[in-house]
Amino acid sequence: MLKAGIAGIALVILTLMTATTWQQGWRDVKNAWTHWSYYPGRDMRRTVAILPQRDLLLLPDSLSVPMTGREYVFDRDRLVATFVNPEPMSDSSVARGGRKFEKTCIPCHGASLKGDGPVAARFLPPPDLLNAQSRSRADGFIYAYVRHGGAIMPSYGAQVTAQEARDLINYLRRMQRRNPR
Repeated sequence: MLKAGIAGIALVILTLMTATTWQQGWRDVKNAWTHWSYYPGRDMRRTVAILPQRDLLLLPDSLSVPMTGREYVFDRDRLVATFVNPEPMSDSSVARGGRKFEKTCIPCHGASLKGDGPVAARFLPPPDLLNAQSRSRADGFIYAYVRHGGAIMPSYGAQVTAQEARDLINYLRRMQRRNPR
């Protein structure tokens, strides 16, 4: 029984240690457990009314708001110049790209890749993906357009993952080799 109690206490301490950082996390954990500072007029019947003129507003606890991370800066020209498709051209990659094209791209680009999909009739038509201009585009250009959008095409970064975009590039390149216009 004593071993189970010690193990439980050790588990609680380890959980607290992994959930916080050494620099400021312990201070925030201590404040969260010892200083329950509520607005003076708060109870079950009245709502919380904070008047900034009367009370000091505290910043949120560091454990409640993400304080770290990196800002993503997108440089289209650099991506176009340096992108090399890491996915090798294989039948499985082309098949995955074809399935993704059917689900996501056909409404605008059409099944024949001419830019004659049902949505294109109402808006500015998308380019023909099999013509010489589209064939001359770099893989990085296609990847950037699919993931981040462009002048006409909206961003599909939320619907198309990076792997799916690479598979789409392989599918498009295979179709361009088979049916050039």
